Amino acid sequence: MSAVDEAAIGRIFREESGRTVAALIRVFGDIDVAEDAVQEAFAVALSKWPGDGLPPNPGGWISTTARNRAIDRLRREARERELLSEAAVLPPGNDDRGIPEGEPVQDDRLRLIFTCCHPALSTDAQVALTLRLLGGLSTGEVARSFLVAEATMAQRLVRAKRKIKAARIPYRVPEEHQLPDRLHPVLAVVYLVYNAGLNSPAERGLCTEAIRLARILATLMPDEPEVAGLLALLLLTESRRASRMQPDGSLVVLGEQDRSRWDRALIEEGQAIVRRCLRRNRPGPYQLQAAINAVHADAATTEQTDWSQIVALYDHLLALAPTPVVALNRAVAIGEVQGPAAALALVDELDLDNYHPFHATRADLLRRLGRKDEAATAYQRAAALAPTDAERDFLRLGGRAAR
Repeated sequence: MSAVDEAAIGRIFREESGRTVAALIRVFGDIDVAEDAVQEAFAVALSKWPGDGLPPNPGGWISTTARNRAIDRLRREARERELLSEAAVLPPGNDDRGIPEGEPVQDDRLRLIFTCCHPALSTDAQVALTLRLLGGLSTGEVARSFLVAEATMAQRLVRAKRKIKAARIPYRVPEEHQLPDRLHPVLAVVYLVYNAGLNSPAERGLCTEAIRLARILATLMPDEPEVAGLLALLLLTESRRASRMQPDGSLVVLGEQDRSRWDRALIEEGQAIVRRCLRRNRPGPYQLQAAINAVHADAATTEQTDWSQIVALYDHLLALAPTPVVALNRAVAIGEVQGPAAALALVDELDLDNYHPFHATRADLLRRLGRKDEAATAYQRAAALAPTDAERDFLRLGGRAAR
């Protein structure tokens, strides 16, 4: 099989596995049965498609094959007899409980997102299950995104699935009155998935998966402005991703990025969503973060950035989400409007000693104030806490330059 064939089948797996797993869970009521059946279907695809070519409808082929494999497994194990008899007689394409070939079963994926992100599960388990079941990542890929051994991640996933079964966590979208409380962890997990890819060059496919999940949510929940806000935020952040790194892997800060490399199509899409959110006048944290990014994207150069508007947006965001991290980012914007001394006074009030951007921000402000020794110490502290080699190298370089 050629490399092109492997890549094509891999892309299909990413695109189709989540929807098929979600549909099979609804039909058979068992995550393991659904997941194993989809894996078997793709194993068959890997053996057949290189010689036979892609079928006219790869997604439908995978759905049908996986469904048949699941039925075969239940028959072999002689269990779930009642469920098996119901599933075996499902018409392949016209019963809304079945898996119509090629028809996107987006409602099933939405149900699965809410199942993965049930509050009974830890945040780490929510992210890992979402990546595994909906993102189509292997256990090894999920493990790498968490910087743990594959065996460790396998155990975590097993425990999470057992908890879903033992706690009888429902496989459904919450009732409308429950949605505001349940939606937050779903959006938070999708955002964490994106940032896991953004901060790990080896796992940049996670950024694509997070945006895909955000698009699903935005399509299925068009009246939720925070869903739209998250999608806009991811698109605007993604528009700058290619300019964040030099060819040698070194980090490039926002003010020094080559803005000609920013993806204008993503910027225009993200800004259009932000404008629609503003017209709704139901602001939330993701919408405000997206609006801040939209202001950055409006500026042709760093000097043309409307920092006063960014400060106003951060004032609003801090009122809605009064966290130290938001306060830190607001202080950075204040520094651009009122100068580094005003910003440093705000930063030094924050309790973020174990957060490397806090020390990196202090270091930059101290450098701008000419306090070189203090700046170098802050750069060293930031570098010691930074999670990636690129960030550590960037901060160490800043520390040497500050002396």
